[in-house]
Amino acid sequence: MTSQIPRYLSRRRVLGAAAASAAAMALPWPALAQDATPAATGEPIRSLTREEFLAQYLEERGYTDAATPGGTLIESNIADIQTVMPFLVEEDASSTIASLIFEPLIGGSVETGQPSPTALADSWEIAPDGRTYTFFLNQNATWHDGAPVTAADVVFSFDALADSETGSVYTGTFNASIESWQAIDDHTVEVVAREPLITVLYDLYSAFIVPKHIWESVPRAEWRNDAGATGTDPARVIGSGPFKFQEWVQGQSVTLVRNDQYYGKAPYIDSYVLSVWPDQTNAVNALLAGDIDSLELEPADVSTVEGAPGMVIAPYDTRDFTYYEFNLDPAVTTLWQDQRVRQALMYALDRESMVNDIRLGYGTVAQGTQPVISYAYAPEEITTVYDYDPERAKTLLAEAGWTDSDGDGVVDQNGAALAFEFLYPGGSPTWDQVAAYLQDAWRAIGVEMTPRSLEFPALIEATTTTPTFDVAGYSFLWDATFIQDAMFGCDQYQVGFNDMRYCNEEVDALNAEAKRTFDEDARRDLLIQVSNIVNDEQPIGVMFFSRRIYGFSDLLQNYVPSTWGIDYSYVWIQQ
Repeated sequence: MTSQIPRYLSRRRVLGAAAASAAAMALPWPALAQDATPAATGEPIRSLTREEFLAQYLEERGYTDAATPGGTLIESNIADIQTVMPFLVEEDASSTIASLIFEPLIGGSVETGQPSPTALADSWEIAPDGRTYTFFLNQNATWHDGAPVTAADVVFSFDALADSETGSVYTGTFNASIESWQAIDDHTVEVVAREPLITVLYDLYSAFIVPKHIWESVPRAEWRNDAGATGTDPARVIGSGPFKFQEWVQGQSVTLVRNDQYYGKAPYIDSYVLSVWPDQTNAVNALLAGDIDSLELEPADVSTVEGAPGMVIAPYDTRDFTYYEFNLDPAVTTLWQDQRVRQALMYALDRESMVNDIRLGYGTVAQGTQPVISYAYAPEEITTVYDYDPERAKTLLAEAGWTDSDGDGVVDQNGAALAFEFLYPGGSPTWDQVAAYLQDAWRAIGVEMTPRSLEFPALIEATTTTPTFDVAGYSFLWDATFIQDAMFGCDQYQVGFNDMRYCNEEVDALNAEAKRTFDEDARRDLLIQVSNIVNDEQPIGVMFFSRRIYGFSDLLQNYVPSTWGIDYSYVWIQQ
């Protein structure tokens, strides 16, 4: 059996932290028309069982058996993880670690991101009402300390995720989708959605299950600083996944070891290490020296790594976008209250040059908010196209009342200059170049931006926990629904990814309708409408959709980086 384990080892935030680990399956709703829902047919919909799925999966994937099992897989990242508590994960390195240790009820496909029975539930059933989901837990699943995984753990975990005191960015999405949950018996859980929604199974990707007997004595408001989240007490970092936590040396590495008692397929490798490097140059040198096995490359790294003995280069399109976000809270700053100012900053950017000169062609200029692999990607249907037009940018600023009254080259209004700080992820040469370009491009239209890079945990803190920032840069990964309410929903401020405090009731209504729409073509139309509104209003400026590039050792077998993840259970190292 396989487990549901994603792989996102960069400076990105993630929606659906446990997004993938197995191949596509014939699953109920995403592929069915509106009239084929359970409510319409009057029949329950049953998923494939774990065994049925794996028979199909392994035939399609063509994995080789490990000729030389064992060894340590060393992956790398430029930023340290935030936490080992899965509810508190907000970015991809922490997501990888948490998803190797812990599991949700259901997994996902490394080919499509669709739900699959590859985590704690062997299968599930959706009742004719379209709201009631019954999950059947694997009866051999145990926690790393030997205690059985039961429905009581699931109920406890859902109670915690639903509580804003826990401090999870997934609480808003979970509560918007799920109405109730209960244990039917020790190995059966019933979950009731608020209404028939296309998103329910996807929303459960982030609903990791944690052991009740470890966490029930800790007040939820204290989970973030508990030794089970910081890793300072390995005996408290107890999951059910294929790897067990060994240690986290902050700023250096995280080490996991194989769970030989795993109820599914135990990994071929003995251990997994996430190695933290101070900068990209040192990480590339470590890859070439054989000190690490895999690294996400910056575009400029490709020429250095390509052709090196024993190296494989793997580029692929992604489900993410790279953007900057405005703080729209007037109590923090009033700079961004006028939509014309936000639009001006986008018109000032030559994004085609950014893709060609900074990304070296590994990307696509963003038109709207839907990434290139989304079924709702429709650049030809985006009504406002922000072609490079600095004169248009200056005109918009002037219309909004921003002019250079004192001749110092910076526009001002009521005696205050349009000047601000731009926060972005540190350790990335690409982000350094992006920030430098933004500074120059905005200065050319009379806007003064001061860039400041932060370690990723500090950036998260500055934009979410205490959101006192002006503008911040991020990349973001979407789940396979590509419904973007977790970022743009009015109710997602500080319980989701709406750092901006953006609110548009029409966007909320369209996203809500998209969640109820099982016909993909109709849902696509709704998402394009949302994309156009957000694109016009510019609470964020989506610059480009990236192609990722991974460099890794050719000794890694069954190792296929993709936008939906990688199945570590089958990776092995040729000796």
